[in-house]
Amino acid sequence: MKVSAFIVSMGLAAGLLAGCQRDPEGGCRPNPASNAPAAPVNLRHLERPFFRIKNPAEGLQFIRANPVFARYYLQAGQAPTDTLAKALAQLATNPALQKLSQQTAAAFADSAGLRRELGTLFGRVKYYFPDFKAPAVAATYVSGLMGKDIYVNDSLLVISLDWFAGPQASYRPDLPGYMLRRYRPAYVLPTLALAVSSKYNRHQLTATSMLDQMVDQGKRLYFAGQMLPCTPDSLLIGFSGKELKNVKFNEARIWGHFLENNLLYTTTPFVIQKYVGERPNVPEIDRTCPGRVGQWVGLQIVRKYMSEHADVTLPQLMAQKDAQRLLNDSHYRPKK
Repeated sequence: MKVSAFIVSMGLAAGLLAGCQRDPEGGCRPNPASNAPAAPVNLRHLERPFFRIKNPAEGLQFIRANPVFARYYLQAGQAPTDTLAKALAQLATNPALQKLSQQTAAAFADSAGLRRELGTLFGRVKYYFPDFKAPAVAATYVSGLMGKDIYVNDSLLVISLDWFAGPQASYRPDLPGYMLRRYRPAYVLPTLALAVSSKYNRHQLTATSMLDQMVDQGKRLYFAGQMLPCTPDSLLIGFSGKELKNVKFNEARIWGHFLENNLLYTTTPFVIQKYVGERPNVPEIDRTCPGRVGQWVGLQIVRKYMSEHADVTLPQLMAQKDAQRLLNDSHYRPKK
């Protein structure tokens, strides 16, 4: 059943961790931060006290016991506390959500492993960006698919595990299949790494061309790959193994399509969306070409740039705002 039906029924408007997986095609990518010390992470499982709520009074106690979580994730300041407490009690006592919580717990049975992987990820971020501080509050939660899948800022990290529970869960995010496949346990860490990248990824606000968008997304993916050096590209970008194999084989053809059709400098949002945004495929190139292929090409440009400039650090790459310069200096020319 889709989340929309679940929300209506509510009456309200194992852990296969990607960081542990090795790329079957090439092992782990070389990375100086691979052995960086892990950052301490005190991971709280807020779904446990949440499902002990039996009435609005206990819902209010939960809100008061978790003020940072309530402020940012539950947005407690935007609704009367009594109303929120009542809503939490309704959710926590709903049998369907309780069942989903049990299924989620089964999918993420290794909570200690998740905590270690988070510590490793944050340790690598700090290696490259010494001023980085892991969020003071890190928590898992079961939101009934109504909150954000992952919320992170300087104060709070929340992983809504039910989003990533996988196909065995009785309720799943209301998304098309080509997007839904990215909501499995293995995608938690890549999704988080991409979210953290936004803190460091600089771009010109007036840069709105196809190339700008491609390189911007390529930098995000490169950052995530550096934070998760043993995570395969299929998990970083969310392509199936077959799709990834196809785009690699047809890389020159795909790049040629952008050049021959003068697409790199278009600023038309509708056209850019076709190649960079969410879409089941890109029939303009080939019906087997996956959506977001422009992001994948952007990653190849960035990787080529970094291979050509061994002296450039990750912080310097993320601070580079000029997509054209990055393309020129990459000498990106995929061979046919």
